[in-house]
Amino acid sequence: MADKFARASSAAPIRVGLIGLDLDLSLSRVLHETEGAALGLNYRYDVFDGSRDPGYSDLGAGIRNARADGYRGVNVTHPFKQAAVQHVDALSADARVLGSVNTVVFDGSRATGYNTDWYGFARSIDKNLAAVPRRTVVQFGAGGAGVAVAYALLRSGVERLVLIDIDETRAADTATTLNAAHGRAAILPAPVEDAARWMRAADGVVNATPLGMPASPGSAVPVNLLQPATWVHDVVYMPLETELMAAARATGCLTVGGGHMLVFQAAEGFRLFTGIAPDEARMLSHLERIIAEGGQVSTQVG
Repeated sequence: MADKFARASSAAPIRVGLIGLDLDLSLSRVLHETEGAALGLNYRYDVFDGSRDPGYSDLGAGIRNARADGYRGVNVTHPFKQAAVQHVDALSADARVLGSVNTVVFDGSRATGYNTDWYGFARSIDKNLAAVPRRTVVQFGAGGAGVAVAYALLRSGVERLVLIDIDETRAADTATTLNAAHGRAAILPAPVEDAARWMRAADGVVNATPLGMPASPGSAVPVNLLQPATWVHDVVYMPLETELMAAARATGCLTVGGGHMLVFQAAEGFRLFTGIAPDEARMLSHLERIIAEGGQVSTQVG
């Protein structure tokens, strides 16, 4: 393991980290450090698991400790993304709208919070779906990643986003917040029972729920309603071939897996920490290799 993460140069290290709980299966360290080494950087990515290290179970104290110890910044993951908003000196415009921070960059005594989750999905749209219609999109899931995904879809120019969630209040609240932020009533919350109606009219379908992971098998999207002309984007990346992805490909749909969002959000975090644009294609190839080598895992974390 030491050889795998050997430092690429003798220069002063760029130190960053990840704060969260239950991080045993996080892929962030290997993605960041491998790309740092490929770029010839002395880049170190530490994992601060608050479930093991009491010093990082308190998010505010963890951020202060990382800054005092000379870290360039930290990523923040479950369950601290919303709380992180209260522990930075400034917020990017996107993080302010989303009420969620997954990247904190230190500049002297100042800590700025960013959200790269939405960027990761928007970048995936730009790279994979730029040439396909996006007038009407049906999204399943309005919590957690779903808010960032909906924000990215609106930023990408989707005219009507039908937001379906088993918690209808959550879908309605997300619609209200994001419609106000974008100055147009583009998001329409809808009950699960209306999925068939909206999927018939959809250009694309997005799964922004955890369903499809080994611990949560199945599909939130009714796969029997898929049509060949509809594109499908999943946010689940473990496994890369979810039940939804398999059914969509069998139907003849254009498909995009969750690994793209994961890599693109990580790449943007890397850029914010270092000022250097990483090689996204190389990071995606590396993700595919490590998932293939690691086999099925039981959870998915940032």
